[in-house]
Amino acid sequence: MNIAASDDMNAFARIVDLGSFAKAAEDLRVTPSALSKLVSRLEDRLGVRLLTRTTRRLALTSEGSLYLERAREVLELIGRTEADVSSARNKPKGHLRINSSTGFARQTLLHAVPAFLQRFPEVTVDLTLTDRLIDPVAEQVDIVIRGSPSAGSDMVVRKLAEGRRLICAAPSYLARAGTPRSAAELAQHNCIALSGASPPTTWPLAAQDGSVVRYLPKGNFACDNVGMLFDMAIEGHGIVRLADFVVGQAVGDGRLVEILADINRSDRISLWVLMPKGRFRSPRVQAFLDFMDERLKGSE
Repeated sequence: MNIAASDDMNAFARIVDLGSFAKAAEDLRVTPSALSKLVSRLEDRLGVRLLTRTTRRLALTSEGSLYLERAREVLELIGRTEADVSSARNKPKGHLRINSSTGFARQTLLHAVPAFLQRFPEVTVDLTLTDRLIDPVAEQVDIVIRGSPSAGSDMVVRKLAEGRRLICAAPSYLARAGTPRSAAELAQHNCIALSGASPPTTWPLAAQDGSVVRYLPKGNFACDNVGMLFDMAIEGHGIVRLADFVVGQAVGDGRLVEILADINRSDRISLWVLMPKGRFRSPRVQAFLDFMDERLKGSE
């Protein structure tokens, strides 16, 4: 395979990923007409049509889907080869794709990623946020950060950090509604709950006799997005129970106040990284993992 062929593959993949010749042209710093001619030449060389083009959208033909799949495999191999060579020189570089849960990203990665990019200026980061579990291979992601280690046999799993869940509220809320001291008093407060879980998420609290009571939080707002729950708590809307990965910094700087620490029975929780096996040894992946390990341990 020559250099031109790999360039064609990369350009074709960007056109499909971005959904238009104009956006891909801007990304690749060429003209839309140059990309259109590139695809036409590619189709002529292969003898098949790869894209169906209309005024509104681009659609892959069955041959185009096959070509894209194989092109991604080739580009990934090229990327890994370059990464291995770069590793020997200990200079991480290239594009790093990270997918994270929203709460951790907004409260931890928000501050960590700029520092990482400053330390490794030859690395670029593409960060996507979702609380659902994704397929890293299908979505071309190098690193997935989640609170669950669930993964297939083609994944490498690594524990990133350990923590616990804190019950907390904003000073403005506590000044207005008072500070609960027991599960019974908590029932009189507005609790901001995580929705969408089955069975519903409960808060384990110690009763007076020493037993653990599974308290079902009640309030006028629930959401399946941890970042939104955090924001609502910061705004003084109610009480939340979230991982210290999410609320730790806000508790540390006084934007949130930890409450019911004496009866909150939080098990230790872990933060996990999931990676496709083929990308685990990439220098940029290793650099990011080492950086986050250093940063999270330094915050303990």
